[in-house]
Amino acid sequence: MDLKLTGKNVLVTGSGQGLGREIGLAFAREGANVAFHYNSSAQGARSSVVQAKALGVNAVAVSMDISDEASVLHGIGELQSNFGSIDVLVNNAGATQRKPFLDTTFEDWKPQIEVTVIGTLRITQVVAKHMVEGGGGSIVNLMGDSGRVGESGLLVTSTTRSSTIGLTKSLAKELARYKIRANAVSIGLVQTDNFEAHVGEGGDDRMKKILAQYPLRRLGRAEDITPTILLLASPLSSWTTGQILSINGGYTMP
Repeated sequence: MDLKLTGKNVLVTGSGQGLGREIGLAFAREGANVAFHYNSSAQGARSSVVQAKALGVNAVAVSMDISDEASVLHGIGELQSNFGSIDVLVNNAGATQRKPFLDTTFEDWKPQIEVTVIGTLRITQVVAKHMVEGGGGSIVNLMGDSGRVGESGLLVTSTTRSSTIGLTKSLAKELARYKIRANAVSIGLVQTDNFEAHVGEGGDDRMKKILAQYPLRRLGRAEDITPTILLLASPLSSWTTGQILSINGGYTMP
C-alpha cells in the first residue's frame, strides 16, 4: 500500500537510538525526508542519516535539548533552512526511571517532567506554528501503556506519560481548524537499546512474570509499532484525529 508519505518532511524526536531511530528509518523507507533529533545520541543519529540517505531521501541529524527553549528554537530554525517545512512530528523523546515512588526525590522527578511534559509541549508548540503556516500537518505522540493504566515502580514516568493523552486530544480539538491532526500510540514493553531500564533486575524469573502479562507471550519489536505510526502520519488517515491507539500485545485492552 502506498501511504503517500513520499516527499513529506518528518521530525522524529529522540531518534538517535532505540525505537525512535527505527521510526525515522521506517519513514525513510516510505520515501519521506527525515530529521533525526538527538540530545546525547549523536553517533546514532548521524548513522541513521547515512542509512536514510542511502534510501534516496533527504535526512539530517538535529541536536536539541527539548527542555531548553533556546535550543529548540535554534534546532527548528536549522531544520527549516534544510527542509523548508515540517509535515509530520513524531514526539518520541521522553525520560524514564524505574524506582519505588517512596524512594524518589524531586531531583528524580525533575528530568522526567522537564523532558516528557515541558519538552514535548515546547517542541510541539514551535512545530505546530510552522504547520499552521504550511497549511497543516500530522502529530503522532508516543507514550507507554503505564500512562493509561499505571504501573508499580514507574509512578513518576506513568504520571508524565499520562499527560500525553490530554495533550493529544486537546491538540486534535484546537488545531483541527488549521488542518493539523494529532493522535497517540500507546505501547507495551518493546525491546530496545534501553530495555533494561524498563525491566529492572530479576533475570529470567522477572522476564517470565513480565511475559505472563502479555496474552501473545512475547514483547514488542520495533516493526510491531512503526506501521501504526506511519499510517497515522499518512494522508490516508485524514479523518483520524484525537485517538489513542494501543499497540501492546494484549497487555491492556480498552
